[in-house]
Amino acid sequence: MRLLAIGLLAAVCAAQTSPLDFLNHNKPVLDAHNCYPYNGKWTNRIDRALGTGFPVGIEQDIAWDHGRVVVSHEAKTDGTEPLLRDHFFEHVRPIVEKALRENDRAHWPLIVLHFDFKDNSTPLLEAVWKLLRQYDGWYTTAVKTPDPRELAPFDTRPLLILTEVDDNQEEVFFHRVPVGAKLRLFGSAHTGEVDKNRLAGAPPSQLLPNPPTNYRRWWNCAWNLVEEGGQHHAGDWTAADDARLRALVDHAHRLGYWIRFYTLDGFGPDGDTGGWGNQYNFGSRDAVLLRWKAALAAGVNLIASDQYEDLAKVMK
Repeated sequence: MRLLAIGLLAAVCAAQTSPLDFLNHNKPVLDAHNCYPYNGKWTNRIDRALGTGFPVGIEQDIAWDHGRVVVSHEAKTDGTEPLLRDHFFEHVRPIVEKALRENDRAHWPLIVLHFDFKDNSTPLLEAVWKLLRQYDGWYTTAVKTPDPRELAPFDTRPLLILTEVDDNQEEVFFHRVPVGAKLRLFGSAHTGEVDKNRLAGAPPSQLLPNPPTNYRRWWNCAWNLVEEGGQHHAGDWTAADDARLRALVDHAHRLGYWIRFYTLDGFGPDGDTGGWGNQYNFGSRDAVLLRWKAALAAGVNLIASDQYEDLAKVMK
């Protein structure tokens, strides 16, 4: 039996290419930023994102509401927030169950589910881990290896679940998992110590000094690593900016990380932001279009935007 298990594991490893290729063959994916209602408004965001096609990233911000795991833009809740279970998992049930029946693994994962925790308390993290158990078989896993530096192959499923950098998340989602058991979600990379006022000038190797681990598989980047000061201080898109973006992407890929940039919006001067606000607004569609095209050409794995349909058209 043990020899059979070893043989099966070897077959899985042999059949799998680079871990980077697992996500859309290492090609860009639209990442639907803040894909949930705010204060009961804009309830159709998840359907809008799913309507752009697959694969697609779906970001869900998570909070703790008196023992309930809810989707919320704020850590402080008022009881009206939808349950993560209902808003995401039960909503995509028909998509996942259809995908499992068809078993077209070449196109998996269909959805990259991205958790942004507004509260990293242990009870909330434990509740999410328990919730994921209810949907075992839906999402991609990897076996926990004895050495965290040894990256186990992915067991492909329709969903891939990513979470962020917090160390308490790593404690609950990784360190507590026994060796040989399944990792259900994957964290983002720790970054190096750099001058916060000169992020766009820091060498990529200083920003991201260490290779991925079995748990930390991706790099979550604000745009101020490319253009100093971020979206509101961005000027003309230059050849130097493009070279900087490519250097960051290339460095991440050389180490073995997927890379995400957030959030690339280009709402016009009329102030209509569709309810998302101006935090990530370059100020015009022309300005963001240049950055979208540059991110696509550079091979950014997850391009986060609030303009789901517009970005999807550019990508197609």
